[in-house]
Amino acid sequence: MGSASHLGYWADRKGKTPNRVPRALFFGLVGLLAFTAGAILFGKTTGLGLVKQQQAAPTAIRDLVITRSTSDFVVVTDATTGQEIASYAPQSGGFVPGSLRAFERMRQVAKVPFDTPYRLIKWDAGGISLSDTGTGERIYLDAFGRDNVAAFEALLGPQGGESQ
Repeated sequence: MGSASHLGYWADRKGKTPNRVPRALFFGLVGLLAFTAGAILFGKTTGLGLVKQQQAAPTAIRDLVITRSTSDFVVVTDATTGQEIASYAPQSGGFVPGSLRAFERMRQVAKVPFDTPYRLIKWDAGGISLSDTGTGERIYLDAFGRDNVAAFEALLGPQGGESQ
């Protein structure tokens, strides 16, 4: 009896189309894929909307020691001279102290001393990068916006940034 009712179900389905993806959904997905491919092709050919890291030569380099106290006060000093460049009270300074948290975590994992210098480099192509000399990690700051780049560029001082 079970097989007869099973056959009866399929016999009743003759002439009916099987369930398919709705046409609107299918064409929507095809359109999305075509748009994505077109946007990639447009970006590659025109250069608009792309972030490029060009090979360049450094125009200014400064090694910085950045320390954070237990009260979250951040002090930036020149690694060569020991001169204080900037200091940031807790909950101030914006991007500079905030961006260091990622480097501090990497240093903690790699067991690198926290007083190991960072290297701030301004490139002739206009970009600025921050490297951790202890772990070898480097970030290009351009991706974080002009204001954030300017905050780090100011730490270069007379070497290539704005003097404080």
